[in-house]
Amino acid sequence: MKNTIFLFCLLNLLSFASFSQEKPTNVILMIGDGMGLPQITTSIYFKDSPSNFEQFTDIGFIKTSSTSHKVTDSAAGATAFATGQKSYNRAISVSPDSVRLETILEKLEAKNYKTGLISLTTITHATPACFYAHVTDRDMHEEIAEQLTNSGVDFFAGAGLDYFTKRKDGKDFYKTLEEKGYSMDSVKLVTNPYPDKKYGHLLAATEMPAKTKGRGDYLPDATELALNYFKSSNEPFFLMVEGSYIDWAGHANDAEMLIQEELDFDKTIGVALNFLKENPNTLLVITADHETGGVAVGKGKSADELSIYFTTDQHTAELIPVFSMGRGSELFRGIYENIEIYHKLATILKL
Repeated sequence: MKNTIFLFCLLNLLSFASFSQEKPTNVILMIGDGMGLPQITTSIYFKDSPSNFEQFTDIGFIKTSSTSHKVTDSAAGATAFATGQKSYNRAISVSPDSVRLETILEKLEAKNYKTGLISLTTITHATPACFYAHVTDRDMHEEIAEQLTNSGVDFFAGAGLDYFTKRKDGKDFYKTLEEKGYSMDSVKLVTNPYPDKKYGHLLAATEMPAKTKGRGDYLPDATELALNYFKSSNEPFFLMVEGSYIDWAGHANDAEMLIQEELDFDKTIGVALNFLKENPNTLLVITADHETGGVAVGKGKSADELSIYFTTDQHTAELIPVFSMGRGSELFRGIYENIEIYHKLATILKL
């Protein structure tokens, strides 16, 4: 009997020790702005090799309406992801009555997580802004830029230099960021970042070029750089990566741009998957704020050819896929509201 009790206590002690030594969960949240199921379908049919989406088995769908519209915009969509609360179109992490809503990034920073944001548009654009800023309208770029300087974000990469340096108030927030210890660059991505420094990249005046205009591998390269930076710091992290121009292709009804932007996002997913395989204490979640363009992939000029068709140049209300892999990924199955992305992450991260 004594031996049984001893073994029971030992097993419990070992179990507790194993649990207490478990590394905190890293989170990579990838948002393909404007990316619905038809856009993802293009990465299946127009890629020369299997799409990285085909590696996922935990798949769900989100409903995307905001408090003000059945068809959401990126601001309300990202507010839902960042705060777990729905708000009105154009809101940047404020409630329907304009009250500041704490974001997942801010909560994780309080728990000593490293944080990062990557975008193709200005870093003050709706999607990235919702993770660190709080304003009543998405076009308040100069106010959003100022809030970034006080955000605590450890790594960011995108465009929007003009909102920091060519401002109506004459202030230079690029210089402010440098004074606060950021290693800033407006020309290229840094190489070999030091884990104890913060990094900011504002690589274009207002936006990066589209993939069809010669952008190159900026998005996968920036993502790999950020992940290596976070890994070297040996701290848990939260990284949001936005494939911004899938949305822009939908607005422009530009089929070639859509294909190239989706393939670029697919390639970036490959970077995240490689990191996940080497770092199993990581959760990867891929979704979108809404679909843009009312896209359909159908028969082209011949039976063996596919064409992309657009039914609108605006956003739609269709359900949006959620792909997840890694620690806790099974929670993201099913059909649910977009705010549940936040709440499921909060459960896994013990917020």
